[in-house]
Amino acid sequence: MRRSEKYVKPLKGNREMTVVGIVGNGPPALCADLAKFTEHVDVWIGADRGAMTLVEQQMPVDFAVGDFDSVDDQQMSLIKQAAASYEGYPSEKDETDLEIALLKAFDLQPHTIYLFGVTGGRLDHELVNIQLLYSVIHKGIRGIVADSSNLLEMTLPGSYQVESNPDFPLISFIPYSREVSGLSLSGFKYPLVKEDISWGSTLCISNELISKYGTFSFDEGILLLVKSRDTIPF
Repeated sequence: MRRSEKYVKPLKGNREMTVVGIVGNGPPALCADLAKFTEHVDVWIGADRGAMTLVEQQMPVDFAVGDFDSVDDQQMSLIKQAAASYEGYPSEKDETDLEIALLKAFDLQPHTIYLFGVTGGRLDHELVNIQLLYSVIHKGIRGIVADSSNLLEMTLPGSYQVESNPDFPLISFIPYSREVSGLSLSGFKYPLVKEDISWGSTLCISNELISKYGTFSFDEGILLLVKSRDTIPF
């Protein structure tokens, strides 16, 4: 049975299904404290050195996938010992290790996929990793990028509920498509009613909830919800 969601969930149609956590090859110092997500995540997948991050944080490694060209022989041995399932791939391949991990997650037909260790480091990798959320939501799966200071979710038109989280008190809404139309915010310090925002707009940066719950809705476009904080990583 699934546990109650702590972050953001649709007002309608929420399914009781598996939640997968994928850990990528981003800088370990920026990775979230994965133990704080054990209440939410059922299955853990390590992509390349992300599997070593799971080992280092003493988390289960249900699947380890990738070419593992970012680990040494000793780390490879530790990964193979810890992993319930290990799948090695050649370094020359069409998909990135993170894409391979996503395909494995899709096979599990989850309700939600968390992506850890996918921000920081090379900017090209970070940008394309955020774009991977587009493929996730178009499979009807909720996708969340999480690191030590941020939770980022891509959303399609609809109505959503947001729960206050003291670890990530700042909430921003950023258009991913050129325009997002009909955006309304309720329960926020700075509410909105049917506003249109476009690329480059700072109208919806650094908002805050004024109670335990708030709602947002929009009519057209693709919207990024970013929950963040200014202080040191947890």
